[in-house]
Amino acid sequence: MAASRVLLLLSGRPVSPSFAQSVCRLLGAGPGLGPWPTHCGFKRGRLVLSDGSFPDASTTLPLQRPPFCPFVALNQQQLRAQGAELPTNRGVDLGVAVILQSSDQTVLLTRRTSTLSLSPNLWVPPGGHVELDEELLDGGLRELWEESGLQLPQDQFSWVPLGLWESAYPPRLSWGLPKYHHIILYLLVVSQESQQQLQARIQPNPNEVSAFMWLGPDVAAAVATTEDGTERSRHLPQELPPSILIVELKEDGGARPLALPVSTLLRTTPTTAEGKERVSSGTKFALRLWLQHLGR
Repeated sequence: MAASRVLLLLSGRPVSPSFAQSVCRLLGAGPGLGPWPTHCGFKRGRLVLSDGSFPDASTTLPLQRPPFCPFVALNQQQLRAQGAELPTNRGVDLGVAVILQSSDQTVLLTRRTSTLSLSPNLWVPPGGHVELDEELLDGGLRELWEESGLQLPQDQFSWVPLGLWESAYPPRLSWGLPKYHHIILYLLVVSQESQQQLQARIQPNPNEVSAFMWLGPDVAAAVATTEDGTERSRHLPQELPPSILIVELKEDGGARPLALPVSTLLRTTPTTAEGKERVSSGTKFALRLWLQHLGR
């Protein structure tokens, strides 16, 4: 099996979770919705999580899973009886996503292209896998550059880890058995540049990104409360705009402004597999953490 990217310390004992094991459950998460405070250590190319403090812990972060997480619902005995098997030679992968905040307090989201095999048409922050030899922040900034073309000068941004999300794809068992299992670390990167300055430098990668937008706190608050199967109390604006301006890439390599109905961003994860445009559940979690960081 490849080197573990996510390592757990359970009562001080190191454990490499297998692909089929719920990380939240191993760390003692109960039946509730969370999030659960988790002690974290950031290693080069790796993440160490623990149910208690440990000497190399860097911080404590909220860990969350969706209410329909397939790794909680999986029954290994039933799978074997049906002749179905999950990977046995893989662990849990590590991903990092960058919540890029402009100086005027908007954040960048990108829409994944419809041709991608993993999470097509989803609105997400720039992100992806961390290489084994990378620091986690460096991996996030590399993914930001690869997807958006944005390179941030080291002296013109600050950053802070926001939280952890246990992710599966397909996201529900009703879509089929999971093929991907990640812990995603969300990093808030606060630029000294305005939205206008950053947008002038964006050059999205058309192989991965079909559109991008800047989301302000009011619309983000509405999107963040549409949590699948739950309602979270939050002060929402009484009136939301009917649409939000996005920039969509054209087949000829150009781009065009487009009014996207806000209702599209409020969709939840359907019970049957489909590729409808929506905001991912993990992104909604990250937006809630961002709003908390702003004191909203």
